[in-house]
Amino acid sequence: MIEIKNLTKSFQLKSGKGFKKETVTVNAVDDISFTCRPGRIFSLLGPNGAGKTTTLRMIAGIIDPTSGTATVDGVSLSNGADEIKKRIGFLTGSTGLYERLNPDETIDFFGKIYKLPAAQLQERKEYLFEKLGINAFRKKRAGQMSTGMKQKVSIARTLIHDPEVLIFDEPTSGLDVITADSIIDLIRESKANNKTVIFSSHIMSEVDLLCDDLAIINKGAIIYNDSFDAFKNDMQAVNLTQEFINRINRS
Repeated sequence: MIEIKNLTKSFQLKSGKGFKKETVTVNAVDDISFTCRPGRIFSLLGPNGAGKTTTLRMIAGIIDPTSGTATVDGVSLSNGADEIKKRIGFLTGSTGLYERLNPDETIDFFGKIYKLPAAQLQERKEYLFEKLGINAFRKKRAGQMSTGMKQKVSIARTLIHDPEVLIFDEPTSGLDVITADSIIDLIRESKANNKTVIFSSHIMSEVDLLCDDLAIINKGAIIYNDSFDAFKNDMQAVNLTQEFINRINRS
């Protein structure tokens, strides 16, 4: 489970010209609260710059909040960020890989970081490689792989330790349909295995396919937080995309 209460992230920026620049406080995320439950897929939706990635990075313990609390799988972010990192899988569309390593070497490396026993690591790796179609290029260096291949390896890296909490930040952005479908399939599988799943996406068809609970964030603030069924039942527009746009414009 993920429980977010009054989470805020502020940045200090310089504003003005010449010698008259002043320091201005900007809230990238502004006093937000929501809960993600096991066995349900929670979608965080919002336009570019709304605060989605900042929120997910705080949940993952990558950046510290300015105020508020986050509890992930029973561990508080305030004193357990390192423990949270062990318990989650975090995937973004911009995840980097070591270019000299092939998929076998990459996943072995991360499996050892998570201190997986050798037999468990091998079994888990073979399962993910088969599921994601990585076997065809498992000996190919990352520097020679396509974007879709790299993303598949990144997914395997995210899931190798079988985490209870999964965070996907626009995981299918820029990918071909087949690669995107393999990610969607694994997200569904994670839900079936009672994992806690939170993902952000710009693609409304993915939200429609996967989402159980929905929060919409705009300019750092939550403007909607309820079940996806409630969102659809309350729609005034002819489709999900237009309803999302209308709510953003009204906020």
